Amino acid sequence: MKKFLLVLGFELKEYMRNKAFVITTLVIALLGGAVLFLPSLMDMSEYLPVPSKNGETKVEEETEEEVTLDYYICDENQLIPESLITEIFGEGTYQYVEEDKIKEAIETEEIKAGFVIRSLDEMDYYVLNKGMMDMESQMMESALVTAGQIDYCKKHNLEYEELSSVYNKEITVNEEILGKDTESNFWYCYAFEILVFMMIVLYGQMIATSVTTEKSNRSIEVLVTSTTPTSLLFGKVIAGAIASVMQVGIVLVCILGSYQLNREAWGGSLDMIFNIPAEVLVTFGFFGLGGFLFYAFLHGAMGALVSKTEDISKAISGLMLVIMVVYMLSLTQLSNVDGIIIKVLSFLPVSSYSAMFARIAMGSVSMVEVIISGVILIVSIIGAGWIGALIYRMGTLRYGNPIKITNLLKEMKNDK
Repeated sequence: MKKFLLVLGFELKEYMRNKAFVITTLVIALLGGAVLFLPSLMDMSEYLPVPSKNGETKVEEETEEEVTLDYYICDENQLIPESLITEIFGEGTYQYVEEDKIKEAIETEEIKAGFVIRSLDEMDYYVLNKGMMDMESQMMESALVTAGQIDYCKKHNLEYEELSSVYNKEITVNEEILGKDTESNFWYCYAFEILVFMMIVLYGQMIATSVTTEKSNRSIEVLVTSTTPTSLLFGKVIAGAIASVMQVGIVLVCILGSYQLNREAWGGSLDMIFNIPAEVLVTFGFFGLGGFLFYAFLHGAMGALVSKTEDISKAISGLMLVIMVVYMLSLTQLSNVDGIIIKVLSFLPVSSYSAMFARIAMGSVSMVEVIISGVILIVSIIGAGWIGALIYRMGTLRYGNPIKITNLLKEMKNDK
């Protein structure tokens, strides 16, 4: 234990002496906190749902310069009432023209889109580049449907407003969420998934590089005389974990604390990102740290497999592939946190750090499942640490020679 603490203390001092590490942490924390203080320092009621400094809610006034012409419409038979077009597209955003002007105006990017109304059942839609969120065509389709209903009512001597009030009756919905609100929890869960992924990749590579560097410059010969390979590896990994928790913790405390102090000034508009329940933070702390330690030991083991720093990328490539696959699967399953895929992922040590956290934050999970997943993760961390220490010990005197899997298995068998 004394040797382990010696290594731990030395590694932590190296992190604290690293100016880039300290400055980056402070800059991100201070900038994040300062940005969240802006509504308390200046009037941002123009952008936020809060009263202005003088107590009045600012209403955006439209001027002629602010209104832009977006659409050309050709409706020679006046099939759609202009009042309906104005209601859907907005006043001053369109102009009625001849059909032959529409294509030319779009090609010169004078307008966004153009419509030619052929009948109440047919129209032509013109656009230069159609984006993924293009809704103009659907908007005009809605206008045509409504115009068709109005025309039918006229022909049959019916009152459209009366029929519309019946068929489009407003329903009062009293919503009571008994479990988790997936929609409101999605964004901070998404942010935490990215955060723990970055921690694993950045600090894992630092640990692997540190292990390999000591082998490549032969400083390991001096280190093993005063401590043990196991103490060296565990000291490096635990120091990396403490440093990462300190860095992320300082940033989160500054940002989340600043938002809570200024939440009223923001009008609660950022609650979906920064108003995080305590149980979610605790879950993230446990499973996030557990996943980090698991992969940190594996990175240390991969670093011990090689003796040259230029070989690190090859050594950890397989591990990085696993991390990336888990990361992508976790993100894609956030919209289905009660599905079978994420349930399986929540019990695997390679993915439980993100999958189980997502299930707790956004879905339904029993305490038994959380305990089982936590136990599996802890056992896996111990196993990864033991394997990493074994590889590190085998590599202390193997300069220039990669460790073969067969030799590793024999050594593991002898240790038993």
